[in-house]
Amino acid sequence: MLYYLFTYLRENFGMFGAGVFYYITFRTAMAIILSLIITMLMGKRFISFLHKKQIGETVRDLGLEGEKQKKGTPTMGGIIIIMAILIPTLLFARIENVYIVLMLLSTVWLGLVGFIDDYIKVFKKNKEGLSGRFKILGQIGLGVIVGLTLYYNQHVTISREVIEGKPTLYNSSEKIASKPFDRKDENGKICTYVYVKSAITTIPFVKTHELSYAKIASIFGEKAIKTATPIVYVLFVIFIIVAVSNGANITDGIDGLATGVSAIVGICLGVFAYVSGNYIFANYLGIMHIPHLSELSIFIGAFVGACVGFLWYNAFPAQVFMGDTGSLALGGIIASLAIIVRKELLIPIICGIFLVENLSVMIQVTYFKYTKKKYGEGRRIFLMSPLHHHYQKLGYHESKIVTRFWIIGIILAVFSIVTLKLQ
Repeated sequence: MLYYLFTYLRENFGMFGAGVFYYITFRTAMAIILSLIITMLMGKRFISFLHKKQIGETVRDLGLEGEKQKKGTPTMGGIIIIMAILIPTLLFARIENVYIVLMLLSTVWLGLVGFIDDYIKVFKKNKEGLSGRFKILGQIGLGVIVGLTLYYNQHVTISREVIEGKPTLYNSSEKIASKPFDRKDENGKICTYVYVKSAITTIPFVKTHELSYAKIASIFGEKAIKTATPIVYVLFVIFIIVAVSNGANITDGIDGLATGVSAIVGICLGVFAYVSGNYIFANYLGIMHIPHLSELSIFIGAFVGACVGFLWYNAFPAQVFMGDTGSLALGGIIASLAIIVRKELLIPIICGIFLVENLSVMIQVTYFKYTKKKYGEGRRIFLMSPLHHHYQKLGYHESKIVTRFWIIGIILAVFSIVTLKLQ
């Protein structure tokens, strides 16, 4: 909103200094600062409010050290994170941008699903919360909206170079979405480009660096490509959103773990969004240029600021838990961002912590059922799942587990960024 206000003042009244709002870097910095201020100021008051209303966490007896001290700790703190993301984004971003709209929707959508789950647990005194199938339906619903929007919206494009009067289209499913236009590359050479509508993603470690969903859909036959491509794409988006949001939810088991990992992942995706949205950087790195994507830096700045600010109260010993309101929203945001910046195939690396946490639960449950059926007694691979509880059972302190998971998350994020040149 402030972007439009200061643009109006500059164009009509020549207001001095209003031009800084044209710079994405300035608006991103302001979004980070404001989100930090909101979490720091709102957090203390919100925690006091939750204490007064006796909105506390009900802790299951898992036999873990320190779990009794967590009983009664205020929960539903994810509301703080969501507000710290929405307010700066609405103030500093260009809200007509399709990517900004999608991210705002993703934040509110899964935040609402998580809020309903927390509400049932806290106010209805039902430890199970919202039924698992309703959570999945909520995640699937978001996946359908995100997938269909990215596939059909005319503003979701990539740029292709025009060589000898013809754009370099990689397959017949790509459609030209703009008139040719000229740009200077990093060496000052004038090149002609065109915006193209294409369901395509990037592949790490491969020279061509791109994979079309139409190629995946071609397994159903050449004639079925037009019909099968959007179905394949939407199903893939649904799978990613369900997997990552559940991974974030599972990871949120000890103080500061999910919040810190999400901030690290957010910074990584912010780098991808900025370089992919800037045609000079994209051309220099030899990666896909996605027009209008840089605007997403403002949302990501607010997201990272909200996570870091929330850590002030969520780090050990936690004064507030985010609850499903926060964890589902964080997972949905990260999944949607990865899909939008077309780095979904890098998710196993970027979100490696979430993946391992998810797998530890799946392996534990599968092995327990298998051994119970075969031997009549269920056996376990881990002392407890998710994985962070396994290390707690081994006697590691929460802070040490969280710090080491953060370090691994940073290594994975750096490696993910390095893939920009590993091809």
